[in-house]
Amino acid sequence: MKPILFICLLAPLVAWINPLDQSIADITAAIRKGDAATLGTFFDAQVELATPTSEDVYDKTEAVKLVKQFFAKYPPANFSQVHQGSSKSNDFEYIIGNMTSSGKTFRVYFYMRRGGDKYVIQELRFDEE
Repeated sequence: MKPILFICLLAPLVAWINPLDQSIADITAAIRKGDAATLGTFFDAQVELATPTSEDVYDKTEAVKLVKQFFAKYPPANFSQVHQGSSKSNDFEYIIGNMTSSGKTFRVYFYMRRGGDKYVIQELRFDEE
């Protein structure tokens, strides 16, 4: 009886979690872990990507490859979100944060559009400070 009561009480809370907020949490966790593959699942078909060694618009596959190379060279020790904002229509979000790696700090900026029940990244920047 207790497990059924627990599930009945927990179900509304789980349904209350906004899937768009979960996208942002998953994206920031992927950056924190240096997980290019998971981060790539949120990339749009074309992504504007900037790292210390490259800056251009890439297709999703190439962007994942470049982010993987970036994380290999600069494995994240930490990522902290500094600012988050959205468009008036709430169709676009942006996040600004700091990623530390072996004594270096990178300002991370990503710009996302709403794509169904999750956000897709259209621009991702890793600017060395």
